[in-house]
Amino acid sequence: MSTDELASKTAQICLDGNFLFVDETTGSDETGCGTKCTPYQTPVAAVALIISMPEEKQATFKIAVKKAGEAEYVEITASALKKARKSHEIAAKKAKKQAEQSSKDKEQNEAKEAEEQRRLEESKKVVLVEDASLAVAQQIRIQDSVKSRNTRVKVFGWVHRQRVQGKDMMFIVLRDGTGYLQCVLTDRLCHTYDALTLTVESAIAVYGEIKEVPAGKTAPDGHELVVDYWHVVGKAPGGDDSFANRVNEESDPSLLLQQRHLVLRGDRASSILKIRARVMRAFRDHFDGNGYFEVTPPCMVQTEVEGGSTLFEFNYYGEKAYLTQSSQLYLETCLPSMGAVYTLSESYRAEKSNTRRHLSEYTHCEAEIPFISFNDLLDTIEAMVKGVVNRVWDEPATRAMITQLNPGFKPYTEPFVRMRYEEAIKWLNDNGIKRAEDGKDFEFGDDIPEAPERKMTDTINKPILLTHFPGPIKAFYMPATKEDPRVTESVDLLMPNVGEVVGGSMRIWDHDQLLAAFQRQGLNPDVYYWYLDQRKYGTCPHGGFGLGIERFIAWITNSHTVRECCLYPRFVGRCQP
Repeated sequence: MSTDELASKTAQICLDGNFLFVDETTGSDETGCGTKCTPYQTPVAAVALIISMPEEKQATFKIAVKKAGEAEYVEITASALKKARKSHEIAAKKAKKQAEQSSKDKEQNEAKEAEEQRRLEESKKVVLVEDASLAVAQQIRIQDSVKSRNTRVKVFGWVHRQRVQGKDMMFIVLRDGTGYLQCVLTDRLCHTYDALTLTVESAIAVYGEIKEVPAGKTAPDGHELVVDYWHVVGKAPGGDDSFANRVNEESDPSLLLQQRHLVLRGDRASSILKIRARVMRAFRDHFDGNGYFEVTPPCMVQTEVEGGSTLFEFNYYGEKAYLTQSSQLYLETCLPSMGAVYTLSESYRAEKSNTRRHLSEYTHCEAEIPFISFNDLLDTIEAMVKGVVNRVWDEPATRAMITQLNPGFKPYTEPFVRMRYEEAIKWLNDNGIKRAEDGKDFEFGDDIPEAPERKMTDTINKPILLTHFPGPIKAFYMPATKEDPRVTESVDLLMPNVGEVVGGSMRIWDHDQLLAAFQRQGLNPDVYYWYLDQRKYGTCPHGGFGLGIERFIAWITNSHTVRECCLYPRFVGRCQP
């Protein structure tokens, strides 16, 4: 309690036989003032108040204590008073020591701040000038730094990390999107105002020679840039608005989504997006290498593919239109003129599913192939997945990023498991997995929900080509099998830790059967005239599939959610930034 507070307490005392009252049950050392109405809780507080009085008044006061469970106040015993005085002395000494330390700390901090301010003012006088006698620096990107060793270079980038060592040495890890480069600044290079105020995420230019690091030291690519000149291009703010205060590991997920533009600068986010770029290229290389042509179908449509309940509707010059759910129908129209075709484009599903594997906008890899059988389709899907994985795995830089994110990942060499829907129902029942709505066994015709499907896939722990789904739970364009009209020539590829990654099927290629399917679905065939014409002018057996790029990347990077696997995720309640 401070001197001012004690003086205030003294002024509030109402004499009652010159006693200060202590009630160990209801009293308070913080709000009490020693009267019966507002007693203290401990004798130490009463002693502190007495000692704060003038000496001539101290002897006139006594202390009365009411212990827990007792009804009356009694005068404090001599031993208890002695103990309270001793406790007060100890507390007073401790408070004095703390005050002295606080004063000392304040003086030291003020001296430190003054020294820092002096250094800052002095630093403004330090002006760096590039040494004209040195070789002209060749501008390179960090990915080219290994082959540029022992030559003078210039590198632009962002400060990813920094560390100051004494007053004459500074380490900066520079990032330019192609890699990371450790830079060493010494002497005057560390004394400028920009050096003393440099912040993470500032854009800078550094000049110097790239040298291998000494034995026993580590740095990205085993070398560092010994800087001879540098300057700031664009300084990032510090203080409350610093990068670390805007985004950090403890940030709430919703905040990270709102600050996605800054999250992208992090190691994990940038690695996932780089892997995504390589995966997209690998899909194109795979298809191009197997004779497919890439097409770019429209995203604005007036027909549905996967059911009207998941369409995003908008006004198109006074007409009702939608964002496409799938480019499949358009791809099918290309078969007679281009043969096998594929697209890597966006699809949109207005599903109010706020799960870790659903997006409202996602990148859809779709392909259609003419003159194939259902078994050919299964082989095609398996070959594509294995081929794309092998392509990205064969790139050392991409493999290193995948291994960093998903240490246990290895390309699959064994055949994928092939399981019919009916076998999956039996597996669920044999393993005691029940329907969530009623706790009963699954029956033929049930749509297997995500959770049981994931449980089965993760338990088997291998890719599963799940086939032959019942017609009523699949899309209208999927044909029934000849041997069992109840089921269709359909397939989902299920991956451990992710679930469904690919959905595909053969397509109904008979005109009358497709017309009947439209009628069963309640769709107006006149709107789909262009699609029906494919069955009119030289029809043929054909099939295709769609793969979600984000789910594929979530699988190989072991990402918890597909929201990490695209640039700016769009899902229920999120359409910014």
